[in-house]
Amino acid sequence: MANERIILGIDPGTTIMGFGLIKVVNKKMEFLQLNELDLKKYDDHYVKLRIIFERTIELIETHHPDEIAIEAPFFGKNVQSMLKLGRAQGVAMAAGLSRQIPITEYEPKKIKMAITGSGNASKEQVAKMLQQLLNIGELPKNLDSTDGLAAAVCHFFNSGKIVGGKSYTGWDAFVKQNESRVSKK
Repeated sequence: MANERIILGIDPGTTIMGFGLIKVVNKKMEFLQLNELDLKKYDDHYVKLRIIFERTIELIETHHPDEIAIEAPFFGKNVQSMLKLGRAQGVAMAAGLSRQIPITEYEPKKIKMAITGSGNASKEQVAKMLQQLLNIGELPKNLDSTDGLAAAVCHFFNSGKIVGGKSYTGWDAFVKQNESRVSKK
């Protein structure tokens, strides 16, 4: 493990994409940033996907993360919502993979468990715990950004012991680990 690394955490979404960055120095976390990308004003789903990709690339070029942690989509009843969420996650992952940044997915319950000790914690409980852990002054109104930050902190806590998450180091690794998704024409 390197003495210093930056982890970008992403909570993908087509309405709001939350993200947070932490710096790890000698196994200690330092808060860098949390923010959100508000996509509500765009009607076209494909425009939203392009903006998610572009913003993720911009974050990568600005902060030079060594790793990306991303919240995996949870299984819901609305298939269309799941499809849109999966696409948002996919374009964020594609941005990281295009820059050869290792990506690890974490299920929402795993993230909540890592931060609060309960996989059923509320967004507010996760945000409050992050506020204490990282000495964050004021929390944002929307908690999508703290969800992105939570993914980064979860990754820090799970470094070296990937359990329940999937890691990809590039396109080849992604394809190899997802052969069932690849078309065999």
